[in-house]
Amino acid sequence: MRRRLRFAATIGLTKRARDGSIGSTQTAHAHAIWRKTLFLMGLVGLLILAASIIITLGQVPMTITEVYRTLANRLAPDFFSIDPLIDHVVWQIRLPLIGGAMLAGFGLGACGCVMQAVLKNPMASPFTLGISSGAHFGVSLAAVCGVTILDGPYFLVGNAFVCALFCSGLIIALSTLKGATSETLILAGIAVNYLFQAANQLFSYIATDDQRTVMSYWGMGSLNDLNWHSMLFLGIVSAICLPLLFSKAWDLNLMTVGDESAKSMGVEATRIRVLIMAVSSLLVAAVVSFIGVIGFIGLVAPHIGRIILGNDHRYLIPAAGGIGGALLLIANAVSMNLLQSVVIPTGIIMSIIGVPLFMVLILKGKRREFWS
Repeated sequence: MRRRLRFAATIGLTKRARDGSIGSTQTAHAHAIWRKTLFLMGLVGLLILAASIIITLGQVPMTITEVYRTLANRLAPDFFSIDPLIDHVVWQIRLPLIGGAMLAGFGLGACGCVMQAVLKNPMASPFTLGISSGAHFGVSLAAVCGVTILDGPYFLVGNAFVCALFCSGLIIALSTLKGATSETLILAGIAVNYLFQAANQLFSYIATDDQRTVMSYWGMGSLNDLNWHSMLFLGIVSAICLPLLFSKAWDLNLMTVGDESAKSMGVEATRIRVLIMAVSSLLVAAVVSFIGVIGFIGLVAPHIGRIILGNDHRYLIPAAGGIGGALLLIANAVSMNLLQSVVIPTGIIMSIIGVPLFMVLILKGKRREFWS
């Protein structure tokens, strides 16, 4: 089979060379790579610009000059005269919140992208596959029954993380009973999602008002509890998982064509599918354990990147991650500043932004097939 492919490729190159078109094809390919690289660079600039503006917003007013003087004061102590209140707000509240928002949004966007690729389904995301519901179940278990994995301030985080991993492991285990096909994984995810949603509803029914408040607050999604410790944990997990996902970008390109075509090119689709689902589930579990249930990022961000860049996952994965980081950063800024005296849960704002955005993507998605 590989000899046939090389033979066909040689004939194709010969014909294009005879027609004088091989040079123009290479030029167009180089221009496409340059456009994609330029978009990724612009996306990085957008994140930096958004962070620079958002860090000045909040109930404690400050200018960009005051922010950068506060930041520079850590490099050159006592060189600048700064306000101790602004120093505390910038370093202990807003910087970890902004950094954590970008890490969490990047993780959700990138994981949504690879899940849609391995499952060949545009509706696949950490939210629709039930991983978020599993994490919510862990919080409900801690709030109502007092069953916790960790003690101290991170007892909810520990339960959410372990139960999210258990949910994703259950999905993968169910899929391997008949082979890890994309259809089986999706059906297993839907079944597990409904199972944990029913369990959460049962806990909500028997919970007291205080317990129900804890469950409801976590289920709405919020970034207010992010700090340097949570940001460090998210950074470590991201540094482990994201390179593994990026390393499989070319395999994902082949798998989108079909498992048989991927196998003919030497890619074990079943093994790659299970590996990517396991790695992305670990990253999603880490994210949702700290910020709660925030939908639409893993669903919308890959679609935006796909419309702009196409289906090459070497560029699509970082693009979906960057778009996810920007969306979560903007949604959190709106949630904190929309009302003067109330901080709205970020998950609510993200749904308000995500629903019309997703409808626009559906209606103006160039009316083409998902993998065309």
